[in-house]
Amino acid sequence: MPRFAEPLSNVFRWAGPVAWVLGLSACASVSPPAGDVPVPTPLAAVSAWQAPMPMSDTAPDDAREPARWWRVFNDDALTALVERALEAHTSVRSAQVALEQARAQRDLTAAATLPSLRASGSAQRAAAGNGPASNAFRAGLDAGWEIDVFGARRQALAASEAEWLSSAAQLGQARVTLAAEVALTYLEWRAQQQRLQVARDNLALQEASLQLTAWRLQAGLASQLDLEQARATAAQTRSGVAPLEASVAQNRNALAVLAGLPPQADLGLPPGGEVPVAASALAVGIPADTLRQRPDIQVAEARVLAALARAAQAEAARYPSFSIGGSLDWRAPRLMDLFDAGALTRALVASVSASLFDGGANRAQVRVQQAGVEQARLALEAAMVQAFQEVEGTLLALQASRQRLAHLGEAAEAAVQAETLARHRYASGLVDYRVLLDTQRTRLAAESELATARATWSADHVRLYKALGGGWSRDTLNTDLETTAHDHR
Repeated sequence: MPRFAEPLSNVFRWAGPVAWVLGLSACASVSPPAGDVPVPTPLAAVSAWQAPMPMSDTAPDDAREPARWWRVFNDDALTALVERALEAHTSVRSAQVALEQARAQRDLTAAATLPSLRASGSAQRAAAGNGPASNAFRAGLDAGWEIDVFGARRQALAASEAEWLSSAAQLGQARVTLAAEVALTYLEWRAQQQRLQVARDNLALQEASLQLTAWRLQAGLASQLDLEQARATAAQTRSGVAPLEASVAQNRNALAVLAGLPPQADLGLPPGGEVPVAASALAVGIPADTLRQRPDIQVAEARVLAALARAAQAEAARYPSFSIGGSLDWRAPRLMDLFDAGALTRALVASVSASLFDGGANRAQVRVQQAGVEQARLALEAAMVQAFQEVEGTLLALQASRQRLAHLGEAAEAAVQAETLARHRYASGLVDYRVLLDTQRTRLAAESELATARATWSADHVRLYKALGGGWSRDTLNTDLETTAHDHR
């Protein structure tokens, strides 16, 4: 048997009874584990949405996946932009780093619940005065463990895990917000393109009417007033083209930035196209259950769990703390004698510490954390009420925009027909120029409003998906957590 084996076996025999006592004490705790957060009572009683929910069976199967809600627009360019932005935008990447940091912090807290073991060693050569130099060699092992009798460290770990959940939900919130922002910007870009095209088409018609009026003036069939009105109308329409062109360019640049590219980068987007319209197929349940899928609600719930754990930790900190430690220390003047039995000094220490008087600091800390729990609960309730209001408000806006879109479609169709008839009659001399002017203005306004209404209708769908959580769910949260855990390993 090696010379150092017998002293080590004595140490382990001493530690056996202590470990048995500690195993029993580990079962004791004054702090209950943090459980699931209850739904606020006002929302738990709500069983249905008050505003009508749009439903359709025309959406493709892959568009029915809530986490890929942008596919309901059947627009490849929009899908490519959103998915590129979710990979490249700094807001999502920053949230991913924050999630990794929360994971590391959780692991750091978990490590504090385990025993620690340290090894050390040194070699020294020293001389005093004119005396001969001497050597000193040392090797040591130091172990320590603070026993979590009352659960303070377990609750600290529970708080760190809740903060990790909160970071994962914040990553989901960043994705939901970014996807909605890309979709809304894209819809506005398409709407601006449509308005620009309407303005150009109407300008072409007005310039043709101006030329016709000039010919009629030469033939004595029109007045100078008609010609000046035609010039003013064409100039007024032409003045609105440049701002629309600037808006189109600005929105295109905004899309490039959202996609993680410089403003002037080529996105490979088609130069023109209709405003995409959603073929929605929503299936949602009870409002309270639906809203709990929103990542911001998950953030609020995780903060409640963290606050509960912090309060329990503060309560446990009022009680005594227990720890054990031990050390093995070898010292010898020669390296070959370092592990002789006579060179070993061994120690085993069990300690307890408690605060006898702190001026009420511990109790005050408990009250601080309990107030934090109440604040977190109120923040969760406010967030759920606000989310409920957002969904109901978006549903009402969606209903109104659908009706407005239908009416403006009829109005634009009638305005086009009226302008066509007026143009033919003016060319035939059956009406004066003021009739044609009025119909052209009506057509321009009606077609511009129709393009805006189409964009609003689609944008309301985007806002609805965002209000419902953008397809984010607890399953997505678990996926994000598993991803960070796998990357950590």
